[in-house]
Amino acid sequence: MQATHALSPSQLSEFLLNVAITRPVFIWGPPGVGKSALVEKFAHSVGLECVSLLGSQLAPEDLMGVPQITDGVTRFCPPAMIARKEPYCIFLDELNACSQDVQKAFYSLIHDRRVGEYTLPKGSIVIGAGNRAQDSAIVKPMSSALMNRMVHVHLKVSASEWMDWASASAIHPMVIEYLQQRPDHLWSAPPKHEEPFSTPRAWHMLSDALQAFGDAPSPSMVEALAYGCLTPQHAAQFKAFGKLAADRHRLEAIFKGDSRWPHAPEDRDVLYFLAQAFRARLLKTLPQDKSASTGDLQALVHRSKAMLKDLAQISLEMAQIAVAEEAGQTLPAWYMIEVVRDLPRLVERQAKAA
Repeated sequence: MQATHALSPSQLSEFLLNVAITRPVFIWGPPGVGKSALVEKFAHSVGLECVSLLGSQLAPEDLMGVPQITDGVTRFCPPAMIARKEPYCIFLDELNACSQDVQKAFYSLIHDRRVGEYTLPKGSIVIGAGNRAQDSAIVKPMSSALMNRMVHVHLKVSASEWMDWASASAIHPMVIEYLQQRPDHLWSAPPKHEEPFSTPRAWHMLSDALQAFGDAPSPSMVEALAYGCLTPQHAAQFKAFGKLAADRHRLEAIFKGDSRWPHAPEDRDVLYFLAQAFRARLLKTLPQDKSASTGDLQALVHRSKAMLKDLAQISLEMAQIAVAEEAGQTLPAWYMIEVVRDLPRLVERQAKAA
């Protein structure tokens, strides 16, 4: 299912507070972005226990119960975790990973809040969630009847909100510092083949693993953990960031003129990380409209072009990376015009490579 409009985690919480209490809601989103945690947080915020059912592991009888004969009449008895006396929030995780038979078993629960002869207590809430077909996850087509029984909403990743959460949740300082420089690495699209990929959940796992090693995991362990949790490209840059542990503010020092780009062959991975961080800083700082520039911005532009020139003298490839389009993001047109004017060699080489 394609997202036409997506909500951040804080927006989704507001959405659930106003919608889920009246109608069943289905949350779409890629793996690892925090759908389950958000539903549990929402349930607790309204004073309800959250009971999770994992759709991919259910059979119809797990929901409908097994038949029992009472007074010569067959009755279906739903499981105790569903048949509760007090209102609660039932979370149908991976709902669209269910078989068609299990999806049918959910029809009356979602629409009528009923399972066989059991009716959910008044005040109970029904929320479903699942991945999308493009996420390379276990997904089965959801019937139109089931689709039409819920209000659908898409969840997107918000780097700023995740960083606020991470700062208050004892996430490893190395993870926080890295993502402060590369917030675009918080999430990457699931790959088409089997390999780790970056998500908020993956960064959380990496943080937990780093915490387990204590204050100073060895470089080889940092590398192994990064490649075991993250998108390979992100892991390579996190490894380089780890090498900068004794000088975390090196890019800032280069901006101030107090340090220079590393030029030793063995520091090529560090140079690559700094070039990427340099590009990310420019994307974040430079306005799209040059008329919005200030004196401080003009000083930044002048300094950044001097840094590009120095970087190109060490590695033209790294300088090209700093100004190239990546993932649909480009530096402002007015800035690139100045680069073309002042650093034609860099742009000419880039054009030939293209």
